[in-house]
Amino acid sequence: MSITKQFLKSKPECKVTFVVENVDAKTVAVAGDFNNWEKAELKKLKNGSFKGSLNIPVDASYEFKYAVDQNWMTEPEADGARWNDFAGAENSILSL
Repeated sequence: MSITKQFLKSKPECKVTFVVENVDAKTVAVAGDFNNWEKAELKKLKNGSFKGSLNIPVDASYEFKYAVDQNWMTEPEADGARWNDFAGAENSILSL
């Protein structure tokens, strides 16, 4: 799994690319504070990885997770982790 950040010069946004590798899954999505926890599907690549990009406002930190075949997973390479009482689990942190 990995995250790539590309800060845009024209807007106060960052193009964040999410990549989930080495999973045996039919679907992978990302959801978090940045999209009101609405699952954004990642595209399955020929090599079996899943990849997708979102433009996200900067100067904030966001909680997020991946939904891998509807099972929530954290991102080990995230900027951090935070306990969420509502979810009863840790969420990954994305700092922009």
